[in-house]
Amino acid sequence: MAWSWRYEAADGRVLDEDAAPAELFSSRGDAESWLGEEWRGIAAAGAAQVTLLEDDRPVYTMSLSEPA
Repeated sequence: MAWSWRYEAADGRVLDEDAAPAELFSSRGDAESWLGEEWRGIAAAGAAQVTLLEDDRPVYTMSLSEPA
């Protein structure tokens, strides 16, 4: 199993692969920990939300906007 993040605009449109790093992870926990450290840079690159993928299967989508 490989875990990765798909970077998306607010409307769900998938962003160009060059917009943010294409990292692969061996576990869900590694992927989530990495995002916890990198989400601000990914948001600055133009992503409004991310979807966690297990291989090619979407697991969940999460907003990158800071809580109000």
